[in-house]
Amino acid sequence: MKLQNTTIAAVIILTSGVLLSQDRFDFKVRNYFFAGLAGDAASLEKGMKICEEILANDPKQPEALVWHGTGLITESREAFQKGDEKNGAALWQRGLDEMDQAEAMAPNDLGVRIVRGAVLLVASQYLPGEAARPLIEKGLTDYEKAYSVQGPDLSRLGTHKSGELMIGMADAYARLGQQDQAQQWFERIQKDLPGTPYAKSAAIWLETKTLAPRQAGCLSCHTGAAEVK
Repeated sequence: MKLQNTTIAAVIILTSGVLLSQDRFDFKVRNYFFAGLAGDAASLEKGMKICEEILANDPKQPEALVWHGTGLITESREAFQKGDEKNGAALWQRGLDEMDQAEAMAPNDLGVRIVRGAVLLVASQYLPGEAARPLIEKGLTDYEKAYSVQGPDLSRLGTHKSGELMIGMADAYARLGQQDQAQQWFERIQKDLPGTPYAKSAAIWLETKTLAPRQAGCLSCHTGAAEVK
């Protein structure tokens, strides 16, 4: 299992822009998770502890559960990198299960759907064929839910956040073999976001019908991360 450092970055950047009017649970934990992704184990532990304390009092708090699942996915990456396949696989599955449980509890909560969708779509890029498909399908439904709430005009989200949402859906459709839907979204990216990294990736896909993982999301993440407040 190979998980890139873009996973939590994509979550943080997307939640910062798409969750416009909700009680922002992610404010409580996202910086700890982001620092943990960068290698700060103490920060990741603190973020996980916040989630665990909330869940101890309320096991059905969906946002705490989805973020905790994200943390387990991050920990699984570390275990795999150390060669601990057994522990890595267990953490990976627990993380997936917790994110799915959170979605089942709160299917209309964008604070849950965007977090799970970002993690699944990025992580699926590093899985083989059929193993990736269920993650892509779930992640796409999460992004479609976000679009159903925020669309059709995404301009208020800004270039980075709207671009991540659109290219995430476009690439997911493409990887699921839904070429017509993918084409429509890549063409919209070119139209709505000209001169951006998203338009460049869209042009690559429209010409080649494929994108490398680094071209399919978390583009200009340093810029996007700087916007997180």
